[in-house]
Amino acid sequence: MISNFEQVHNYYERLVFEAVLRRSEQYPDFTTDMLVDVACVALNRLPARYVRHDVDLMFYLTEQERHAIEHSMEAAMDYAFAFVASRSAKGTAAATLSAN
Repeated sequence: MISNFEQVHNYYERLVFEAVLRRSEQYPDFTTDMLVDVACVALNRLPARYVRHDVDLMFYLTEQERHAIEHSMEAAMDYAFAFVASRSAKGTAAATLSAN
């Protein structure tokens, strides 16, 4: 039996990756690793929605559900960038203290 499981993915992954890239311009001090951390934090705050084709999910959603997804995405992105920024600031402060 041949399967196409590689077509199955979390609907939010592409959305989050694109949102991180768009917002990264507002965070010029973020390294590539920090942006990847932002994506992970955001994805962990969103529900898993596995689909084979993105259009499959969008076809069955109501307008209210689409707005809820947009709101959830914005909230997850805001949280993730703030979380990674605060962790980075704590790490920088700790490194500065230990160097002195």
